[in-house]
Amino acid sequence: MEFGWSDEDLTFRKELRAFLASDLGDDWSGEAQKLGSEANVEHSFGFAKTLAARGWLTPHWPEEYGGAGASPWQHLIMAEEMWSIGEPRGPQYMNVNWIGPSIMAHGTEEQKRLHLPRIAKGDVIWCQGFSEPDAGSDLASLRTRAVRDGDDYVVNGRKVWTSYAASAQFCYLLVRTNAEAERHRGISVLLVPTDTDGFEINSIPSVVGGHAFHELVFTDMRVPVACRLGDEDQGWAVVREALAFERVGAPRYARAAYVLDQLVDWADANDTELSASLTERIGQARASCEAARLLAYRVIDERCLGLPPSPNVYLARAAMVQAERAVGAVAGELMGDEGLVYGSIADEQLRKSMVAGVAAGTYEMQLNMIAQLALKLPRER
Repeated sequence: MEFGWSDEDLTFRKELRAFLASDLGDDWSGEAQKLGSEANVEHSFGFAKTLAARGWLTPHWPEEYGGAGASPWQHLIMAEEMWSIGEPRGPQYMNVNWIGPSIMAHGTEEQKRLHLPRIAKGDVIWCQGFSEPDAGSDLASLRTRAVRDGDDYVVNGRKVWTSYAASAQFCYLLVRTNAEAERHRGISVLLVPTDTDGFEINSIPSVVGGHAFHELVFTDMRVPVACRLGDEDQGWAVVREALAFERVGAPRYARAAYVLDQLVDWADANDTELSASLTERIGQARASCEAARLLAYRVIDERCLGLPPSPNVYLARAAMVQAERAVGAVAGELMGDEGLVYGSIADEQLRKSMVAGVAAGTYEMQLNMIAQLALKLPRER
């Protein structure tokens, strides 16, 4: 395939870079540049509203929902430029990338009126209630129950690994509404305010940052049936579609490539002599970033053509994890003892590469899906 950007896309990227060079704000430094930090979340509100005022927070959304009707390519350009400088949209990239589109595709008119304008304005944060203590990335094994009681569901259960829960106003919650159904059936999606009675949020300290892991506990939590997204017991299809957006919506290869450039600059500034072996590994890490980028472009091309999600989504996500890990390994070797200092380039990259292997489904799960769907290998029984 011969690929080239259109003049319109090139102009958009140029304008976006000029904007980022001048309008990020004086507070875009230090802790604010660490994705998930309190300073980063706080910065994201002001910055996201600035983007929204220019029509750039949700450029790929239809105009009726606050977007500009731009192509998926411009959505990707936006994401690449944001992630290449540390993601100043903070956790709101998740709202824009897949939560909003999921509500557009499956929500009622009331749900669209309630949620989409807030996401498009950049004044709300969401979290996703997916993984559970005994399920992890095997979402079909979830046990959090939602029992119908008149016009409400009564929800009991637990979720773990939930990023940004302490900052979120809403949770995209996956529950089991039919305990007798087959594993991939009997699942529903609820859009739940995090201040609902019976909704408890507990922080889980971790080496990857305070935003990354939380435990959600639901105790006789009553959620109106009107908060259900899509049909009852049909949530699996809704979630699979949403995750197809999520897996390539955060172009981690762009940030990994940026960190690699930072490492080379650090080596120059510190007169660090690079061995032939380390130089080769830097080149291999750069190649990993480029491979992930091209695989992500295949997914975006399919989306532009209106094709359903393909196994390329899993290939792209796995390649992004490999790129993040390759840069992390180079960072540790290059910086040596200095890389062990908290907040150093190597320290930050190690943490980000650990998150990359868990977010949007574990790396191992991505490989399993590639084996099944792309390579057509039989499942182990």
